[in-house]
Amino acid sequence: MKKLILSFLSLVLFLGVFAQSNYNHKEAFNPQFYPYPGNEFRSASGEPGPKYWQNHADYKINSSLNTETHTVSGNVEIAYINNSPDNLKFLWLQLDQNIYKKDSRGSSTTTQTGGRWANGGFTDGNVIKSISVEFNGKSYTPKYTVTDTRMQVWMQDALKGAGGKVKVSVQFEFTVPEYGTDRMGRLKTKNGIVYEVAQWFPRMAVYDDIQGWNTLPYIGAGEFYLEYGDVDFTITAPSELIIVGSGELQNPQECYTPEQIKRWDAAKNSDKTVMIRSDKEVTDPNSRPKQATTTWKFKIQNTRDVAWAASKAFVQDAAKINLPSGKKCLAISVYPVESIKKDGWQRSTEFTKASIEHYSTKWFEYPYPAATNVAGIVGGMEYPGIVFCSHSDSGSGLWGVTDHEFGHTWFPMIVGSNERKYAWMDEGFNTFINGFSTEAFNKGEFKEGGFFGDPNSSFMVNYTFGEKMDGLYNAPDVIQQENLGIVAYMKPAQMLDILRNVVLGKERFDAAFKEYINRWAFKHPTPWDFFHTMENVAGEDLSWFWRAWVLNTWKLDQAVTGVKYTEDNPENGANISIENLEQMAMPVTVLVKEANGKEHKIDLPVEVWQRGAKWTFGVPTTSEIKDVTLDPDKMLPDWNRDNNKWKKKAF
Repeated sequence: MKKLILSFLSLVLFLGVFAQSNYNHKEAFNPQFYPYPGNEFRSASGEPGPKYWQNHADYKINSSLNTETHTVSGNVEIAYINNSPDNLKFLWLQLDQNIYKKDSRGSSTTTQTGGRWANGGFTDGNVIKSISVEFNGKSYTPKYTVTDTRMQVWMQDALKGAGGKVKVSVQFEFTVPEYGTDRMGRLKTKNGIVYEVAQWFPRMAVYDDIQGWNTLPYIGAGEFYLEYGDVDFTITAPSELIIVGSGELQNPQECYTPEQIKRWDAAKNSDKTVMIRSDKEVTDPNSRPKQATTTWKFKIQNTRDVAWAASKAFVQDAAKINLPSGKKCLAISVYPVESIKKDGWQRSTEFTKASIEHYSTKWFEYPYPAATNVAGIVGGMEYPGIVFCSHSDSGSGLWGVTDHEFGHTWFPMIVGSNERKYAWMDEGFNTFINGFSTEAFNKGEFKEGGFFGDPNSSFMVNYTFGEKMDGLYNAPDVIQQENLGIVAYMKPAQMLDILRNVVLGKERFDAAFKEYINRWAFKHPTPWDFFHTMENVAGEDLSWFWRAWVLNTWKLDQAVTGVKYTEDNPENGANISIENLEQMAMPVTVLVKEANGKEHKIDLPVEVWQRGAKWTFGVPTTSEIKDVTLDPDKMLPDWNRDNNKWKKKAF
């Protein structure tokens, strides 16, 4: 009986180590990958085509903040250019504030499930007071329909393609919610409320060559897809408030005291942080101009959006940012006194400056005149030229969120992908570049203990590639909330790390990735434009890679299945057999150690898996093999590392 039990256990162990393979090489290397050929709008090489077009929207906004009712009132004038070849009978605008209405789709779905994007309370949304259209020399009040977070405006005469222009003016009003889906809101501090205001004015939806009008509603997790243009905006508010916004402040002399203007000018020329308004001055009425109200004027060019923040509780400091071209811009931080602590917000400008300078040197130069970090109720959110980070963060947490939110300048503010559909193309790409900046900052001060830990550890692999995990190629609102951190952030960053370090090598990857940024700066790439660019610049067919990582939820399990000596003599060499047990195919690195101390490190290309799940290769050994290890540096997310190793049996 004992012998029978031992035989059964041996069989179970054998089957566990040499499990039946789930690999299908014909599916992994299916040659039919790209859904459409290149055309005159988007080249098959991944470049914008010779007739690539995108529409353009400039905005002029005059607004005011009422601190008694917490309302923002304003008028936006939109100058819209239709560069498409199509005549447009109607326009679609986004009214994101409508997510805070009780009957919104976001309130009916996201709020019910709780989490980061749930509304803490309800407002009346974006109240539209009036709409007018100026077109072909005449003005009229158009027919319009509001559907959740979108507004359709009908034209009396179609807006001609290839350069037709129209001006749309909308008068609007909304209440700033206390907690606005972690994108905006109001923070109560001992010295006053911090207002963070975003997604606040009617904005044009994107009309593109892929889908026409992009009208996915704003539900919570899905962020933005917006046209580029110039924005001039003003905010009139009580003078006791300090206001910061996207872009460059046009009238600092009207907004600060004479002493603060001196400090402001000093900060423009200082690599060290200069205090504009200290913590001791926050409660001093002399630290603000004497008039009842102040109008703050901001301007930013070639942008997707603008946001701003206001508070009488702000401490403010700033420093110079040095860009590779020799240009300078300004790092600015505003925060309440409660945020000053060990490695707290008094280091924010230092963090901002370092982050912007790093990304500008490594990838693409920062395009805006200022980079402003705001401490408030929002945990972490990015807008062009300004980001909102948690007032309670400090140390590695403050560095991490500051660096991440400013990293979004490159994805998706510069490279304008569709965040409503493809979170992995902005959050994931940004998380990937964050790794480089964190390693570079202050000799790796905050390098240890990243947010997700080691993505190739057994725990993370089982979580990331488990049955309950969503795939990358899902809209963010479709992904389960508890999975979004992996699917949108960690897994795509892990994918790019492996593509760089294992598949292409650093030189080829960096050249292709930089080219992608340059090609699609201030344009609208699709996932396929990214795939095409990386392949064409790197000179590598990567369809097997994208199919496994992006389009499917395949996992990787490479195993050593046997060692045989030529003519049973180790001195004649050995043949090592490996097997791919799961559907993802990846290159193989094998470390072979001989009894005499000799080592062999063999790199096998992914093509060894093109004809099936098993592969055998020779090693010129001169003594017995002590052990064989696959992926010895743990560069890959192997599902079962127990079968990665073969050891000589001890008798």
